Amino acid sequence: MNIELFMQAYKAAWESKDADAFCALFTEDGVYHNTPFASQRGHAQLAAYWQRIKLQDDIELTFEVLSSTPGAGIAHWRVTYQVASEELFQIWAASTGTNLIARKSGDPLPRMVLDGVLQAFFSGELCRECRLWWHSMPLPA
Repeated sequence: MNIELFMQAYKAAWESKDADAFCALFTEDGVYHNTPFASQRGHAQLAAYWQRIKLQDDIELTFEVLSSTPGAGIAHWRVTYQVASEELFQIWAASTGTNLIARKSGDPLPRMVLDGVLQAFFSGELCRECRLWWHSMPLPA
């Protein structure tokens, strides 16, 4: 595995909301650090975390490989998606702590952008550890 192939498969898994495809990128004990302070280890935790993707619609992921070495790589990625549920909006609002959106009940849900950097370490054809640093905000209407 290399970072280009990993990012292509990561993109496909996210855009198709496919938890099985996401888990298949990792070793059985693979670790996904979705933030610097949280992680999921192993396919069961990875699949449980990936369920939040089902609360997104019209997902578009782009990426640029920044560094590729044997066994590791770094990529800049950007995802846009339509918030598909009030539950996801509340997850986002609670995690940002910014109150950027003054939203009243019944207002349309926003389209979001996530911009981040991903560092991955590989064992053969699978990822053994993936670290993400990212920021999210609503796209202007």
